[in-house]
Formats: sequence, C-alpha cells, structure tokens
Amino acid sequence: MVSFAAPMYQDRTVSLVIPAYNEEATIQHVVEEFKQEPHLDEILVVDNNCRDRTAELARAAGARVVAEPKPGYGAALLAGMTAATGEILVLVEADGSFRARDVKKLLPYLEDAGMVMGTRTTRQMLEQGANMRFVLRWGNVFMAKFLQLCWLRPAEPRFTDVGCTFRALTRATFDRIRPRLRETGPAFSPEMMCAALQERCRIIEIPVTYSPRLGGQSKHSDTFARQAKTAWKMFRVICRKRFLERSLPVRKRDSPVPSGAR
Repeated sequence: MVSFAAPMYQDRTVSLVIPAYNEEATIQHVVEEFKQEPHLDEILVVDNNCRDRTAELARAAGARVVAEPKPGYGAALLAGMTAATGEILVLVEADGSFRARDVKKLLPYLEDAGMVMGTRTTRQMLEQGANMRFVLRWGNVFMAKFLQLCWLRPAEPRFTDVGCTFRALTRATFDRIRPRLRETGPAFSPEMMCAALQERCRIIEIPVTYSPRLGGQSKHSDTFARQAKTAWKMFRVICRKRFLERSLPVRKRDSPVPSGAR
C-alpha cells in the first residue's frame, strides 16, 4: 500500500493498476509520477512474465507488484483489478503515455457512472510525437462508433476510442462485469465497454492527454499489420458481445449507488 498526504477520494479508497511486460525503461518514472497524485491509495503493477527488471524497479519506486503468468494485456488487467484493494479502480499504461494529473478528471464522473473512459482521439489533447497517427486515430474512432451503433438502443452511448487503457470504474461495476470478461489480449479493452453496457452500467467518456511513449514500442500498434490484427479482434469481440451473448433485461433506471453504500 502506498501512503499519501491526502489519500482516498470522497471516503473511498482508490487503486491504480498498471499492466507491465518488459517495461524497465519506463515503469519507475510512471510509478513515481502517479505517486504524486493525492487521491491514490495504492499503486499496483502486474508483472506479466517480465524478463527484465520491471518488477524490481516498480517495487523500488513504491508500487505493490503481483505476478500474472497468463500472458496478455487483458489477463494482466484482470489480475490487477482482482488483486487491487480499492473501492475505485483506475487503469493506466506502463509506457508513460498518460499523465497523472488526469486522474482527478476521471474520478468526479463516477458519481454519475459506473465506468469513466478516457479517449485519446481528441486532437487538442494529443501531444506532439504521441502514437496516434492518422490511421490509428481514425481506426479507433471508427471502431468506437461501430460499438456505439450496436448499443444505440437502449443505451445511446457516445464513444470515440476503444483502445484507451486510461479509465476508472467502481468496484461494484467490476464485480458486475467480471463474469463477462474472457479476452486476454488488447480486445479486452472494448470487451470491458461491451460488458458494462450488457450489465446496464452507465459509461461516460472524457478526453485525456496522450503523450509520446517514454521508451519501447507498442506491442499492438507499432506496425500496420499489428494494428489490423488488433482491429479485427476488437471487431469480433464487439459482434460477439452484442449479437451472441445475452444482456440483462432493460431496467427503468440505473441510478448511481449512494456514496455510503459503495
């Protein structure tokens, strides 16, 4: 557990979950930056079969490290959320592309929603050199709009990004969607969104700053071939969740849970 001067957010503990696979070049900087965010009570790094010093450097920086032998981005995130102790879960990348200052942008919207998504496709929030070139950016927008169209009735969501790790959700939301999560790779990201919509959870999307990676290469979007492969997997997951899996019956209202009941 990482202690801060003013921990918790509105009397709820907050855990930051960072999936990591061979991120020794960036992990220490990321943990140290997010340690400065006063609303975080815990920083948890998931060692997803790292063959370098990622785990060692994360511990030295003050994070709690858990191991997940099952390979894959989705497997690491699921293990991290399961192991985290917070009543609120914040997810972020280990490559330094997201800013700790945006945590306080995500948290207030959890008063009105079960999950708050970050989006990297707002042009004004993209820093020069960020890995969001034309094809990748509009590919995310297209896939997000497809997902949005699939759930136009009854949810009417508004999405512009399906691949942004930076998001926050309540423990109650995670407990509801967890039985619906089975993807181990990058398609886990839209699967979470679909699962929340299946469970009639409210989802809000807000722009976050997207910066250049501090080191290394993306495992899923560094080449056009990998981008296309990831997009196909995401498309298949969205179709499966919408057309082959059963959603909960429509409810008249999905009200936010009172603070005292969380």
